Amino acid sequence: MFCRIKSGGVLGIDGFEVDVEVDVSQGIPQFNIVGLPDKAINEAKDRVRSALKNIGYSMPTKKITVNLSPSYLKKQGTLYDLPIAIGILQTQGVIKVSEDTVILGELSLDGKINKINGVLPIVLSLKEKGYRRFFVPEGNALEGAIVKGTEVYGFSTLQELVEYLKGEISKSPVEVDVETLLKESQNFDIDLSDVCGQELAKRAIEASCAGYHHLLLIGPPGVGKSMLAKRMITILPPLTFEEAVEITRIYSVAGLLSDPIVKTRPFRSPHHTASDVSLIGGGAVPMPGEISLAHRGILFLDEMTEFSRKTLEVLRQPLEDGYVNITRASAKVRFPAEFLLVGAINPCPCGNYSNPYKACTCTPLQIKNYQSKLSGPILDRIDMKVWVEPVEKEELLNTKKGESSSEVRKRIERAFQIQRERFKGSSTRFNGMMKEKEVEKYCVMDSEAKRLLEYAMDRLHLTGRSYMKVLKVSRTVADLEGEEIIKAHHLSQALQFRVDERLLV
Repeated sequence: MFCRIKSGGVLGIDGFEVDVEVDVSQGIPQFNIVGLPDKAINEAKDRVRSALKNIGYSMPTKKITVNLSPSYLKKQGTLYDLPIAIGILQTQGVIKVSEDTVILGELSLDGKINKINGVLPIVLSLKEKGYRRFFVPEGNALEGAIVKGTEVYGFSTLQELVEYLKGEISKSPVEVDVETLLKESQNFDIDLSDVCGQELAKRAIEASCAGYHHLLLIGPPGVGKSMLAKRMITILPPLTFEEAVEITRIYSVAGLLSDPIVKTRPFRSPHHTASDVSLIGGGAVPMPGEISLAHRGILFLDEMTEFSRKTLEVLRQPLEDGYVNITRASAKVRFPAEFLLVGAINPCPCGNYSNPYKACTCTPLQIKNYQSKLSGPILDRIDMKVWVEPVEKEELLNTKKGESSSEVRKRIERAFQIQRERFKGSSTRFNGMMKEKEVEKYCVMDSEAKRLLEYAMDRLHLTGRSYMKVLKVSRTVADLEGEEIIKAHHLSQALQFRVDERLLV
């Protein structure tokens, strides 16, 4: 007897169709799985055998061959346990499954169906191929159900699925109200109004978020660099449905999904001992790294100079392109990495260089060596560099709160809308991502701003990339004020965010 059960697999963050072909024939009793399975799939033989026995069915004492097609693609994970078990039961005439139904799931020895990774990308990809009906573990049902136009059924045990297929019980597709979930997402325990003083740094993080400009915060320990960075996530606008699905695909593959859908923009803060692979992604089976987990959100590198030079250098290409290509012998995958980089550094080893209240104990050579841990190319890719000063005593004791995150977020939402209209029909999304021709088209300055820019170029010796960054930040500052033409004070603020002469590098 032969049958074919539809299933799926994941390569990178994309799903693909898999035919689980089960053949039961006369011969020496044995159970073989072919089609480039990994070790976890080969171990499915024991899980399937025990699960069937514990729900009252026995394995046929015949030759069982399972082929996972297409055979040229490597298959990983435990998601084929359930379709293999269903295929064996179908060859015995116990049940019948239509070929337009996709089945995914891992089995426990007692027949329980366990949660798996990668359900969302599989449902998305197979929906495009015309499949609409999916049988998945109960724990993944809401995740799969966020894909509109599909019928996703969740099952907790193999026995329950068998009874459903035999018509002994009824079950309805799972439904989830994604819009309501996303509307409830903007509740944070922290707020920008918690930060005392730091008006320049607050303006900088507002412009950074509004145009997706990479930001470096520089200052002595304890002045509030990390505090400011962590509150940037509270002023970013809520996720759109499309953005939420993009992020959820990544988290589903990485096994980090705690809710049916990612409801807030990611904020990833890896420790400075993180390796280049953990940051960029990879491994024998390529998995997304921190830069992909920060997609559409913020990647915060605290104590950025403590990261290894090699680790930081791998950020060059993703910062420019918004994605990363991982090439391994087994696969070539592309992970999205459109993130906002925020770094925080001390200006020297002791941290007190240019601190008005504490003396620096470092030599000029030590300071230069410390700051040179950030290479020129990396610094040049960071749009904004802002010095964070120690807070004055009066500001700390002042009980009057500054602007709240919700107030700042409203301005940023208006700037987002301006950019949506500006780049409609283009691959560019934000001012920080503009190409050269777009900078020329949209960064129109008045005569006073042009004169200021010429003076700044002579005085500051801006590179070609730095010149472009200044214009992009100027465009964002103007958008926050609702201005179409870049004026001198917009450019002046962008220059203030770009260069600080107290830095030696």
